[in-house]
Amino acid sequence: MKNDTTTAIQSLLDRSVAQAGLPGILLEIRDGDREWFGTAGVADATTGRRRTPQDRFRIGSITKTFVATVLLQLAAEGRLDPDDPVDRWLPDAVPEVTVRMLLNHTSGIYSYTDDPSALNGQESHPPDSLVRIANSHPAAFAPGSGWAYSNTNYILAGQIVERTAGRALADEIAERITRPLGLTGTYLPRGSDPAIHGPHSRHYAKLFRTDPAAPVHDATELDPSMFWAAGGMISTAADLNRFFGALLGARLLPPDLQQAMVDTRATRGWLPHAAYGLGLSSLALPSGTTVWGMGGALFGSWTYSYGTRDGAQLLTVNSNGDWTDGGWDDPIGIFTELLDAWVS
Repeated sequence: MKNDTTTAIQSLLDRSVAQAGLPGILLEIRDGDREWFGTAGVADATTGRRRTPQDRFRIGSITKTFVATVLLQLAAEGRLDPDDPVDRWLPDAVPEVTVRMLLNHTSGIYSYTDDPSALNGQESHPPDSLVRIANSHPAAFAPGSGWAYSNTNYILAGQIVERTAGRALADEIAERITRPLGLTGTYLPRGSDPAIHGPHSRHYAKLFRTDPAAPVHDATELDPSMFWAAGGMISTAADLNRFFGALLGARLLPPDLQQAMVDTRATRGWLPHAAYGLGLSSLALPSGTTVWGMGGALFGSWTYSYGTRDGAQLLTVNSNGDWTDGGWDDPIGIFTELLDAWVS
């Protein structure tokens, strides 16, 4: 990377803390065999510890890309077909929805996370209970006739992985992706384990309040079972760059399924200027460049991991706060500026 590029990126990182009010931010860029790491702010507001390349964080919906990759690997082995009806694998699921519709969010199935009162009324969140919450609401549209982001789609996809493979989703992700790629800081928590194991940043949240004076909550420890296959994983910036490098570099899927993954649909009410494929998205940046990857947000942790179409160049950025008090709309605005500075 050019020195003026890294200088511009570091300036944006510093501004995201000094002006936008984020507690901390980290970024790692990978360009072939070269890596560059930048950070600003703190990992822990109490101790003042700075964020490091080893810090783990919750990656939210980037989990979906891991789940989609595992499911498509099972398809490559002939163990299922993306156009299988979901009720072939899950008899009580919504009829006429296919596996592909789950992965590209064209199922119309209600997103259980849109009913927080139902989630708050439960002590634990096994996948079946999340699906029941979704099924208590009408569909947004007939299967295949529209697009709407639904976390329920990936709860069902995770269940299909387990039904097809005959073992836990966490084990399939470890066996097929994290161990072969050496992603030592990446895992799907089991059950309701609230901890982030290994070195990690604290996660700070204002719980969707936009008032600059809103109280800040430490959301580092939480029950991940309510997110599971839709957003429960933990990773590091370097691991995410390695994963997307392998995925975009066509080292995890055969050509036909690789192409299916990037067959995108226009989105509605999601990331600005985005299109969505099978667990993978594209972003059209203000500069006119398109990048590929995924974004994820969970209480106190926002992440973008995007790269060039061939996976040769990658950028992962994470903030350990889910608000901004400055001129940017939210971390998405900051992340978009960082991506644009990187590609331009």
